[in-house]
Amino acid sequence: MNKKQALVGLVVAGMAAFAVEGGEYGTLDLLRLKSQVRREQASIVRLRFEKALTTDPATEEKVAREVYGMIRPGEILYQVVAPDSARRP
Repeated sequence: MNKKQALVGLVVAGMAAFAVEGGEYGTLDLLRLKSQVRREQASIVRLRFEKALTTDPATEEKVAREVYGMIRPGEILYQVVAPDSARRP
């Protein structure tokens, strides 16, 4: 391999590196931005849920029942267990 081929290879490698990372927004910047968008979307979902929890009685009741196992007066709470966990030898 002579010097001219080495120089062409180096230029091509440089162009490829610039295509991936060059310019105002490179590949790593794009990945960071996508990650930030996912975090922000998760934050929006969490904030909407928190707002619904404070303003929507149905959401409040759902959380009280599912998370804390609360029931209304007069209701009976049934707990279903797997058949193999009921009897242990």
